[in-house]
Amino acid sequence: MKADLDVTVDLVRGLLAEQHPDLAGLPLRVEANGWDNVMIRLGDDLAVRVPRREVAAHLVEHEQRWLPVLAPRLPVTVPVALRVGRPSVGLGYPWSWSVVPWTDGRRGSDVAPERRRRVAGPLAAFHHALHSPAPSDAPVNPVRGVALPTRDEALRGRVERGVVPDGDEVLALWSQLVEAPGWEGLPLWIHGDPHPGNLVLADDGTLRAVVDFGDMTAGDPATDLAAAWLVLDAEGRAVYRDALGDRYPADDPVWLRARGWALTMSTSMLESGPESAWVHRMGTESLARVLGDT
Repeated sequence: MKADLDVTVDLVRGLLAEQHPDLAGLPLRVEANGWDNVMIRLGDDLAVRVPRREVAAHLVEHEQRWLPVLAPRLPVTVPVALRVGRPSVGLGYPWSWSVVPWTDGRRGSDVAPERRRRVAGPLAAFHHALHSPAPSDAPVNPVRGVALPTRDEALRGRVERGVVPDGDEVLALWSQLVEAPGWEGLPLWIHGDPHPGNLVLADDGTLRAVVDFGDMTAGDPATDLAAAWLVLDAEGRAVYRDALGDRYPADDPVWLRARGWALTMSTSMLESGPESAWVHRMGTESLARVLGDT
């Protein structure tokens, strides 16, 4: 995905010097270029999260506003902003940005699924704590937490364009899952982007942090429960579902919708370009898990 603005180390150093000069002398290095943001390591203990696309720039503001509210109730580290950055006319940078704590570890998408099994229980605890009624002014996200049938056109379009392998099998399963009864409860807080790339794991596979809350919103928790297929293999998925059984029993249609969300999210990942090969790989692997589940 092409960036709207080239975020460089020099730009970030200039932003720090202008707005947080006490941090401007620390070493800076680019750690990751995501679809929407650049993550730049700042010294040993901090990172700067800087939007590079206008369409998603406001998502950082959602994190700045709401993560301080949610973090105290969550059982895992999340990237609460320690410093808030604002647009800079002088440097020609138009969006808000954040300085957040740095968490050492490996991106979950770089860890084999069988080694991610250890996160099943902690990830369930995270979702159990997060999925609480959200206020009326929670961020609105038109493609997360919404009714599953709203994703029908997008998924079928990917199949028609030849993006998705096993298109007939995908559509047959989708046609079943999309008919699941919808969410009838109160809108709940959801993370909104439950793939393994947003998990930070220790070397032994334990969960150290959940990151990238840019898609956070309120709605159907099935969006987050898609992690059962996006993150976990069959053994881990059983542990995860059992740990959430008091909230979402095995026969609750939320799990049908969750599998549907995993199906549409995994096919969406297959549209990533060569600059995001890890996302395409993540989509291929999770799609196989969705189709192979029984």
